[in-house]
Amino acid sequence: MIVKARHHPIVYPFFKWYTIWIVSRRFKKVHLSGNFHDRELPILFIANHVSWWDGFWVSYLNLKVFKKKYHFMMLEEQLKMFSVLNKTGGYSIKKGSKSILESLRYTAELLNDQGNAVLLFPQGKIQSLYNTSFQFEKGIEKLLEMVENKIQIVFIANLIDYFSHSVPDLYIFFKEYWHDNHDIIFLQNEYNLFYSSCIAEQQKKSDQ
Repeated sequence: MIVKARHHPIVYPFFKWYTIWIVSRRFKKVHLSGNFHDRELPILFIANHVSWWDGFWVSYLNLKVFKKKYHFMMLEEQLKMFSVLNKTGGYSIKKGSKSILESLRYTAELLNDQGNAVLLFPQGKIQSLYNTSFQFEKGIEKLLEMVENKIQIVFIANLIDYFSHSVPDLYIFFKEYWHDNHDIIFLQNEYNLFYSSCIAEQQKKSDQ
């Protein structure tokens, strides 16, 4: 049985406040780059997974731009270690278990509510910030087959750079995925193209 997400009436508002505070405190400046048209649909965030910061970064973006009720999938063992995150929208998945299907069905249920946003890391593991070739696990394709209503898929790339400062700037790029094609290879290739373009744009900043 999976651990389903909760939004505690005290912990969740504190988590939102803490997200803005900790990101603003630890980074010199946060740059948001992207366009979004709210079509009043649930949102599936697909992001790179580079550190424990990732959930905070996407939460920050959600609070500033999308303003949806935030949910995120976590490995069951990590959620048990940091159980407070369950009260802020975290829910469990256990790799190599039959409960994976239950986690995917639950995610599909969350994406039936237009007020919800769900964060997934389809590569399934932490990878280098400078990796430009992501390989998605099959779960994302299965999930999209389960979702019965229309949703908005948003690609996210989180990057940091120090340049000449002792504290890094945070760059969050986002872009809506417009295609109806949910084939895992097509989706994966589109994300890789998006991420490579974000790296290229970031490199231009370093040359200025």
